[in-house]
Amino acid sequence: MNTSLVLAAVWALIANVLAMFPSRDNHWRNAYVLIAVGIPILGFVTYENGPWVGLIVLVAAMSVLRWPVIYLVRWVRRVLRKPDAADG
Repeated sequence: MNTSLVLAAVWALIANVLAMFPSRDNHWRNAYVLIAVGIPILGFVTYENGPWVGLIVLVAAMSVLRWPVIYLVRWVRRVLRKPDAADG
C-alpha cells in the first residue's frame, strides 16, 4: 500500500478523533493544524497516485473540514462581488 494513502488515512482518523472532544474555540485551532498538516499530505498523495486520487482525498478532507471551506467560499464571494451603487 502507498505510504501517502496511509498518511491520509491516519490524518482522517486523527481529524475524527479530535472532533469527538469538546473545544472552547469550536475546533478552529484543530482545523488550522489539520490544514497545515493536510496540505503536504495531499500533495504527496497526488504525486504518488495521480490527480484523480488526489481529488478524491481533497473532497474527503473538505468534508471533514467543511466549515473552514464554507467560510473560505463566503470570503471569496465577498471579495469578488462587484460593489453596488447603494454601497457607495
